Amino acid sequence: MSAVLPGDPAAAPTLPDVLPPVRRRGAVMRFVVRHPTIVAGGALIGLMIFIAICAPYLHTVDPTALAPARRTRAPSPQYWFGTDMLGRDIYSRVLYGSRVSLIVGFSVALLASVIGMLIGLVSGFVRWTDALIMRIMDGLMAIPGILLAIALMALTRGSVQNVIIAITVPQVPQVARLVRGLVLSLREQPFVEAATASGSRFWKIAFRHILPNTLAPLTVQATYICASAMITEAILSFIGAGTPPIIPSWGNIMAEGRALWQVKPYIVFFPAIFLSVTVLAVNLLGDGLRDALDPRAAGRL
Repeated sequence: MSAVLPGDPAAAPTLPDVLPPVRRRGAVMRFVVRHPTIVAGGALIGLMIFIAICAPYLHTVDPTALAPARRTRAPSPQYWFGTDMLGRDIYSRVLYGSRVSLIVGFSVALLASVIGMLIGLVSGFVRWTDALIMRIMDGLMAIPGILLAIALMALTRGSVQNVIIAITVPQVPQVARLVRGLVLSLREQPFVEAATASGSRFWKIAFRHILPNTLAPLTVQATYICASAMITEAILSFIGAGTPPIIPSWGNIMAEGRALWQVKPYIVFFPAIFLSVTVLAVNLLGDGLRDALDPRAAGRL
């Protein structure tokens, strides 16, 4: 075999070798231009996930370590976000607190979506169960979600797992009603009637023909549930009905700093900023997914 010299035209890349990277870059740019909210929201959420995972390696210390001699220190090069009334480093507590909010938000969104989807499928497709299931869902929706979560937490001990369950219960009826409405419109479609006439079983029709058509609105709804769950968790922790005070969460940090709000506002300011940015990122992602998955709705807006 003869060697190919550097100046030989055979050494130059061929057109098919050059076009795919160019096309990929063009596709990425078109996606960024068409869906900037998805990109912005996804980037912010990715940053918060990175902070939560890499918190031990971001110049943090033990978020539960007490140092009364260094309490209520103002932000400085040594203590970037200052210290609280017990001398704990607020920067470390805020970064570790992102774990609690993200775990609660994602877990509630997943659980509420799965449970509500199953309830909505059964209620919308099995006619004789519709009245009974929907009356139960209406009863749950008649109680404000935060009050129902507080009542459920009052019956259990404070923990992240119990907070997830307490927030999930009020969110399930919303998903169930959404899926039920979609199923009621889909079950009259010709492809569903054809599958029923052919003798297909309920679960086969539900998961093969109906469920795929509900995933787009269900995904958008899950993003809003995630944002709402983060806010609810912060509210529960702020009033002392959420995670135990020993666990660093944004709600606990703000609750501990409210007594010194007028003289030491930074104790509340930093966790509030992180919570606001995270909720904003999830809402941006949800708005972007809504426009991308339902272009007709975006055109009407």
